[in-house]
Amino acid sequence: MRLRRLLLRYYPPGLILEYVQCGEPKTRSIDLLDLSPDTDVMALVEEIQKGEPLITASCKEQVIHLIRRLQEKLGEQEDHKFYLFKVLRAHILPLTNVAFNKSGSRFITGSYDRTCKVWDTASGEELRTLEGHRNVVYAIAFNNPYGDKIATGSFDKTCKLWSTETGKCYHTFRGHTAEIVCLSFNLQSTLVATGSMDTTAKLWDIEKGEEAVTLRGHSAEIIALSFNTTGDRIITGSFDHTVAVWDVGTGRKLHTLIGHRGEISSAQFNWDCSLIVTGSMDKTCMLWNAMTGTHIATLTGHSDEILDVCFDYAGQRIATASADGSGRVYNAETKMCIAKIEGHGGEISKICFNPKGNRILTASSDKTARLWDAATGQCIQILEGHNDEIFSCAFNYKGNIIITGSKDNTCRIWR
Repeated sequence: MRLRRLLLRYYPPGLILEYVQCGEPKTRSIDLLDLSPDTDVMALVEEIQKGEPLITASCKEQVIHLIRRLQEKLGEQEDHKFYLFKVLRAHILPLTNVAFNKSGSRFITGSYDRTCKVWDTASGEELRTLEGHRNVVYAIAFNNPYGDKIATGSFDKTCKLWSTETGKCYHTFRGHTAEIVCLSFNLQSTLVATGSMDTTAKLWDIEKGEEAVTLRGHSAEIIALSFNTTGDRIITGSFDHTVAVWDVGTGRKLHTLIGHRGEISSAQFNWDCSLIVTGSMDKTCMLWNAMTGTHIATLTGHSDEILDVCFDYAGQRIATASADGSGRVYNAETKMCIAKIEGHGGEISKICFNPKGNRILTASSDKTARLWDAATGQCIQILEGHNDEIFSCAFNYKGNIIITGSKDNTCRIWR
C-alpha cells in the first residue's frame, strides 16, 4: 500500500486517504468526530499512527497541519446573517420538495405540475425542466456528493434517473404498484432506493438501470428511508409503526424496530452507523442500536406528533421538530434534552443542522423559517417573507446558503 495524498474533510471532521493497493487507486477515511479546538493534536496523531499503517513518520507533519486546520475551522466564530437573495416562482402548481447539490451551486424543485426543475443558485435562473412523469413529482434528490445525477419519484409509480448537466433521462424504474413517496441515493452513488404506498421499498442499480432487490415486510406505506454512510444497510420507516433495518446486498431484513405506537414520520442513521433515530406520530423520538436493533432510549417532551428528526453531521446531537410548534435538541450520548426551540407560531415540519452543527434551521406552518443556536436554543434569525406554510428548508455543504420551499409556490434563496 502506498499513500498518494491526504485530503481534509470539514463536515464531519476527518481525513481522507487516497492510496494505491496492488495497482488499484483506493480511498478510506479517518473520522475525527470528537475533535474540538482544544484537542491535543500531537497525542491524537500518535493515536492515529497506531491504527493506520498509511500514516508514516514521513507524513506526520502534514497530518498535524491538516488537523490544526480542522481545529481552526471548528473554532471559527460565526455570526453570518442571512439575507433574502432571490424569490423564485418555480412552478404553476404547488411545490412538493426542494434539494441542493453538495456545493449548493444547483438546486432542484419537484411539483404537482409533474416536472422537476434544475436551478442555478447563484443567478436564480432555471437551467432545465425534467419532463416525462405522468403524475405529481413528489420525491427528489441529487446523488451527493457527486451531484451529476438526479432521481425523481412520482405518484405515477415510477422513479426516473436524469443527467444533471443535460437533463437526459437515463432510466425509468418501473415495478411499484402505488405512489412513490420517498427516495434516496447511497453515498457511493451505485443505488437509488424508493419507498412506496405499496408497502415495499426497492433498490435500483444505477449503472444497469434495473431493480436490484425488493424490500418486503412492512404492512403499511413506507414514508421514510435512509442508507447508512457505508452503504451496506438501509432503514425504512412505515405507517405500520415500525422501522426495518435491511441488508443492502441481500435485501434481507436484519431487525424490526418495534416500540412506537404511531406512524413513523422520520428515520435516520448517524454518521458512524452506530445509531438510528426515529420520530413518530406518537409524540416520541426513539434511539436504537443500529447493529443489534435494540432500543436505547425514548426521548420525550413533545405534546404533539413528531414530524421530523435528524442527527448533526458528527452524530452527537439529535434535533426533533413537532406539531406542537417546538423543537428539542438532545445529546445522543447522555440522551438529555440540552435545548428547547420555542418561538414558532405553528407546527414545525422540518428541522436540520448546519454542517458545522452549531446552528439549527426550522421550517414552519407560521410562514417563517428560523435559525437557532444549537447549544442554547436561542433564536438567532427569523427568515420572513413567504405567504404560506414552509414545508422544506436546507443548507448547502458550506452552511452559507439556505433554501426554503413554501405552499405559496415560491422558493427563496437566502445567503
